[in-house]
Amino acid sequence: MASKAIKRRPCSADTDRPSEKGMETTVQDSIAEPLLGSSRREDKSKRYEPATRPDFWGETRRECLRWAHLLSTFIAQSATKIANVISKFGCLLARLFGYSSAPQNSQNGQTLPVNLSPLQEQRLRLLRQRLDVPYDCSSVEHQDALRELWRLAYPNRQLPPLKSDLWKEMGWQNSDPATDFRAGGFMSLENLIYFARNYPDSFHRLLHKADGKRAEWEYPFAVAGVNISYMLVQMLDLQSGNIRTKAGIHFVQLLEDDDTAFDNLFCVAFQILDAQWLATRASYMEFNEVLKSTRVQLEQELTIRSIYSIEDMPSFRMLKR
Repeated sequence: MASKAIKRRPCSADTDRPSEKGMETTVQDSIAEPLLGSSRREDKSKRYEPATRPDFWGETRRECLRWAHLLSTFIAQSATKIANVISKFGCLLARLFGYSSAPQNSQNGQTLPVNLSPLQEQRLRLLRQRLDVPYDCSSVEHQDALRELWRLAYPNRQLPPLKSDLWKEMGWQNSDPATDFRAGGFMSLENLIYFARNYPDSFHRLLHKADGKRAEWEYPFAVAGVNISYMLVQMLDLQSGNIRTKAGIHFVQLLEDDDTAFDNLFCVAFQILDAQWLATRASYMEFNEVLKSTRVQLEQELTIRSIYSIEDMPSFRMLKR
């Protein structure tokens, strides 16, 4: 699928500021280049440092988190393989008895979705409309949403101006967060707000890098969220007229019972990314590889036959409210 970048509306403030390296405006499906910009390392004096407890139980907890992630990955992969074997066996029986159990694409043999219900079509249409909204720094609604994200992230701190170095503490690459949305658009900000409101415990643990043994040069939280939103759009093939990816085909079926399926999938994806980051002991320059492996695991879990909602995904249980 040809990638389609979501561009933000230019703001006059952008032209007055020296250009800075940031996330690429257009990201190809193969994601050949790192999605994070080459910004300087975070100032350790400003970065949140969770209290360390160099005791036996602290080390045991970190190892348990690592093994829990490895186990969930193994379960997802095993379930996918079993489902594929059952599917092939069913197709064999179907051929023997002279009928097909599902409509097939005549070109590549990939299963196509059954006709969507009116409710599924409506929710898919609304989701696609959200994709087309860039972050607009002149919009009062968008400014208020950014302020709301700060209040959810730091409820006991004073709200800074919309252009301030304090935003870098949340993981924006520049003092003006508006310059970091780009391909993710306004929906990526909505995804972050949904994460903070519905899974506050997981949100804050990831924001403050509170789990596991962290890298010396960590991924920036907020910009990682923007990249996750755009990765999901590509994985689910939401920008094309007809969805062709297996993950996308399975995803649209979930819209029947969950109008927030995409937002919930974003939360699961962020949790998987951090677990993969810890399991592989990755550092800043390996973010792109971790994002790729996150996409692979999501595709495997989404295509399990017994998945009828995002909450049925094996990795969903890692989220904490």
